[in-house]
Amino acid sequence: MKGIPSWRIRSLIETALAEDIGSEDITTSSIFPGPVTAEGRIRAKEECIVAGAEIAREVFFAIDQSLALNGTAIADGSRVKPGDTILFISGDGRTILKGERVALNFLQRLSGIATLTSKYLEMIDGFDVKILDTRKTTPGLRDIEKGAVRIGGGYNHRFSLSQAVLIKDNHIILAGGISEAIARVKERITGHLKVEVEVSSPAEAEEAFHAGADMILLDNMDIESIREVVRTIDRRIPIEVSGGVDLLSVREIARAGVDYISIGALTHSARAVDMSMDIVPSGGQG
Repeated sequence: MKGIPSWRIRSLIETALAEDIGSEDITTSSIFPGPVTAEGRIRAKEECIVAGAEIAREVFFAIDQSLALNGTAIADGSRVKPGDTILFISGDGRTILKGERVALNFLQRLSGIATLTSKYLEMIDGFDVKILDTRKTTPGLRDIEKGAVRIGGGYNHRFSLSQAVLIKDNHIILAGGISEAIARVKERITGHLKVEVEVSSPAEAEEAFHAGADMILLDNMDIESIREVVRTIDRRIPIEVSGGVDLLSVREIARAGVDYISIGALTHSARAVDMSMDIVPSGGQG
């Protein structure tokens, strides 16, 4: 997966395999005390955007490097339809059986994120707005889940609290107000970091703008309020919208003239894509 170091992928795979196999795959080792030559084929059962294909391949190689890929490997970002083969691998069937569930878990989860992201991109076609993810990710899997968003055509918001300043509602409450929170940040933050402020009304957006915000996040605002803020700000600083965005509302929000739409559902609510793996003895029909 582009942008993610190979050591990080290996670490994730090792953790996932240790979790799934435990001390031994007792079913496989009981039935097959010795090698059994087999072929395994992962197929899509619905149309989707593939993400995690490289990770899935590496799952099997992490167990047994003697396995062989058969045919042309499907690349991340490919659109497949029901019945299409995503991965075709051959070798010791014991290895394929041990890696099957972990490989599918990565593929189904990440492809679900990429596919959902692509659906949002389709809905805003023609508008100059970017779809962003959020930090609402599975603990420990943020980098690959955000990688799947990129594969689906979206963009990444900050990866961690250290990467950007985003003054949210609870910061504002504790600081005693929007202007005070911005002033405190501006006193301590210098250099390239921009200050983004979350607001919940047009009045708060105007206050944040005049207090020196570099970007405004409109949180859970109705469409008329969003349009009002866009008119007031008049492109002087970027505007982001978040909260309650779905496939039914995203196009109308984009039409309002905002610059970014961040959607937590890309990662926290993406449905895993339906895929399955068939394993047969070599020479059988896969």
